[in-house]
Amino acid sequence: MVYFFTYIIYFYATALALFYVLLMVLSYYNTLRYRYRYSIREEHYLKSFPDEAPGISIVAPAFNEEVIIYDSVNSLLNLDYPKFEVIIVNDGSKDKTLDILIEEFELEEVPYFYVYKVYCKHVKRVLRSRNEAYSKLIVVDKENGGTKADAMNAGVNIAQYDYFINTDVDCILAEDTLCKIILPVLDSDKHVIAVGATMRMVNSCTIDKGRITRVKPPSGLIPLFQETEYLRSYLVAKMGWSMINAVPNVSGGFGLFDTQVVIAAGGFDSASHAEDMDMTVRMIAYMRENKRPYRIVQCPYSLCWTEGPPNLKVLNRQRTRWGRGMLQFIIDHRKFFLNRDYGRLGFLVMPYIVFFEFLAPIIEFTGFLFMIFLLITNQVNFDTFWMMLLYAYLIGLSVSVITISYDLVLEKLYRNFSEYFKLVFFSAFEAILYHPLVVIFTLRGYIQYLTRRNFKWGQMTRQGFSPSNNANTAKNNV
Repeated sequence: MVYFFTYIIYFYATALALFYVLLMVLSYYNTLRYRYRYSIREEHYLKSFPDEAPGISIVAPAFNEEVIIYDSVNSLLNLDYPKFEVIIVNDGSKDKTLDILIEEFELEEVPYFYVYKVYCKHVKRVLRSRNEAYSKLIVVDKENGGTKADAMNAGVNIAQYDYFINTDVDCILAEDTLCKIILPVLDSDKHVIAVGATMRMVNSCTIDKGRITRVKPPSGLIPLFQETEYLRSYLVAKMGWSMINAVPNVSGGFGLFDTQVVIAAGGFDSASHAEDMDMTVRMIAYMRENKRPYRIVQCPYSLCWTEGPPNLKVLNRQRTRWGRGMLQFIIDHRKFFLNRDYGRLGFLVMPYIVFFEFLAPIIEFTGFLFMIFLLITNQVNFDTFWMMLLYAYLIGLSVSVITISYDLVLEKLYRNFSEYFKLVFFSAFEAILYHPLVVIFTLRGYIQYLTRRNFKWGQMTRQGFSPSNNANTAKNNV
């Protein structure tokens, strides 16, 4: 039994390592191809000929976001693109979020015949600005739906353009975001139903009137670890999956979606706590069931900066919810698993999610308990123990270092190499200080879902983007 379990752990780690090596190779090739295919020339073309640029709706739900709402909306309104609108969905905020919006952007209620194309909680009113400078801004005031998915549906219902951005108000977008994210849609010979991009931590970045003026690695330990984790997810995993048109999900923090396909697929699931994975998979299923060719593309450039959890309490809430969402997603969409009717989704994406994302925390925790048992019963062969431990450790560290080097080659966002070295240095401690906590919090989410406890989105303390807001706090759903 001891040998059997030891070999299971060894081959599982090896299989995961081989998957990541393959994804790194695919990601590297795809990133190079992307860089040379989409240059600044195409972006200038969209600005020079605005009639050729597809309209884009930006939908950002807001719940108790008084600390960051002003900077966030300014950031969205300042994007450099010919044709777009900004839809802020006030999801029943109990603080001054709506009051700040009304006062700062000179909003007033307007008559609007609201059509519920997809389900969401009752919309009370629609507001627009009296000031022409804010003509792109629309605010939807609705009853709280309990999840981001419900608020997103409220925004999708009112979106007037063929494509919409799904983002959060705790995110800051790069000024050229819309130009970069729409290019794969215009260039593809297949119907592009969604486009993702790299997300980073905004913690410690310098923000001026909704614009990032200086990109810096987070000073806090948890956001710093999450910065590297995000880079691995987007620059290696998703860029690799994109190469074979098998992106498992477009992040709920930032992504471009085809409005009509989302509506046809039934909109975001208001009961889901993994609305990004759920929506991506249902869009793929809709296209497969209707025998329509499609593509989901990943853009390697960093286009979105989000505020990461500043402490363990908030990280716990975030990862527990992600854990609940993961298990909920697998149970709700089990019919796709190894189902040949759904192509890559059935035979590649779903098995990967089940075996290497869902089961990973379970196997790691079980392996840890098994190791303690072997130590207590003196059954550990220390000649191989340290070698296997070092083997697993170096796999993770190597992936992190290679990922950071990808970012350095792609676009040098940090001002000096010492800031990149900071990421590399702390990557050496991620497996010891950060990853075990993520495993525990994820398992806690699994248990919560299985015991059917009351699923409420946790509270996150916002530190704010601008110096004047750093001393303030507000509570928000993560």
